Amino acid sequence: MTVVTSWDLFDDLRSAQEELARMSRTPGYWATQFGQQPGTGPAAQAWAPVLDITERTDAYLVEADLPGIMAEDVEITFQDGLLTIQGERHPAAGTSGEKVHRTERRYGAFRRSITLPSHVQADKIEASARDGVLEVLVPKAKDVHAKRIPVRADQGKRAVTSKVAKNGA
Repeated sequence: MTVVTSWDLFDDLRSAQEELARMSRTPGYWATQFGQQPGTGPAAQAWAPVLDITERTDAYLVEADLPGIMAEDVEITFQDGLLTIQGERHPAAGTSGEKVHRTERRYGAFRRSITLPSHVQADKIEASARDGVLEVLVPKAKDVHAKRIPVRADQGKRAVTSKVAKNGA
């Protein structure tokens, strides 16, 4: 069986244009070409982990994707209703003979802050990490529930209400 392939004269030119376009979109590419570590120098770009915030009946759960970040590199604070997760992701230490071909992961310091309602128990906030996901559990205050507010009928307005009811009947 014979396999026939076609050759396109401009294929190499298109490939070079696509490669240049990709290099300009890849964070840190030019820094790595000139001997800098990814995520350092002027080419470094700010990054922040993505978050999910869910509400349970007893607490709020904040989950943040932090793969490759050690627990000692993360700090969580809660002050004046503001939960802040901050830290730093360090690039993996390579060996001296390595040449970086592509760097898409972001490195460096990060900070995410979210506002939570005031009815939380700040002294009972817990954090844990598993499989690169940070979980912050923020318990709600026990006495915070929907409160039913009774409506008192004012004597003067009740008379108006009964007139409307009589005219509407």
